[in-house]
Amino acid sequence: MCVACDHTIHRAQHHLGWNRDFPPAVTCKPGSTIHFECLDSSGGQLGSDATIDHLKVLDFGKVNPVTGPVYVEGAEPGDALKVTIRHFEPSGHGWTANIPGFGLLADQFLEPALHVWKYDPSTMAPAMYGPGGRVPLKPFTGTIGLAPAEAGLHSVVPPRRVGGNLDIRDVSVGTTLYLPVEVTGALLSIGDTHAAQGDGEVCGTAIESQMNVTVHIDLVKDARLETPRFTTDGPVTRHLDGAGYEVTTGIGPDLMTAVRESLMRMIDLLAKEHGMAPVDAYMLCSVCGDLRISEIVDMPNWVVSFYFPRIVFA
Repeated sequence: MCVACDHTIHRAQHHLGWNRDFPPAVTCKPGSTIHFECLDSSGGQLGSDATIDHLKVLDFGKVNPVTGPVYVEGAEPGDALKVTIRHFEPSGHGWTANIPGFGLLADQFLEPALHVWKYDPSTMAPAMYGPGGRVPLKPFTGTIGLAPAEAGLHSVVPPRRVGGNLDIRDVSVGTTLYLPVEVTGALLSIGDTHAAQGDGEVCGTAIESQMNVTVHIDLVKDARLETPRFTTDGPVTRHLDGAGYEVTTGIGPDLMTAVRESLMRMIDLLAKEHGMAPVDAYMLCSVCGDLRISEIVDMPNWVVSFYFPRIVFA
């Protein structure tokens, strides 16, 4: 519950996919503060007691529900919706999974795997992962977007010009996100909340965790944005930087091949140095390791680096 909010949208008011014809759950004025009760990306199918058997029967038709939409008075195509993330109410549990057919190395990790996380929602202290691993947490909303102009129902899985499943770790507290408006009223929806994620979300899942989100909504008239942009209110990796990084690289003429190779080498390193099963290292990389393009100008080869925070095993 948010006592200082103008509106609350309950988690029962969720939808799957994007559609300009979805009826609004709430109508508000610019300058309003909205409290979204969100579901996790499984739509509640994988709770704190989830097992590998629950993962095996996951209904993908219920995946990535978003709460909303919010109709913003005065919003018209060409404007930008200005959304400032104010607060998260974490649940204290989450999950990370290797889902067959999904993820950067789907061709190598063919069997399902699941890790259920428990964390303190009041302190947000680092969460345990196996013997000795502690992952720093940083809540954010993975899916946040507006209705597209094109008629019909559109999948929530791919990110879009109007936002959606962006999975940008830094859309966290203090960040202001600007989204291009394509339909009257904008129709903002939010979901897919995470307790932590590395840049790249390489196995396809982060620490997927049910949370409620409070945001402040405003409007920028005639902004003419082509794609989303955002502003952070300070440094974005302090939760990871304290002990430095282990870094592996991929080098070659194909950027995606280099991305995959940098990740594979980090998985090998973690497995060797910490006695981890490769699939566990893969999932850990997804929740706290960062992919970076280090160099893309010295033809014909590009350099991709994978940064793994040493603080996890400090």
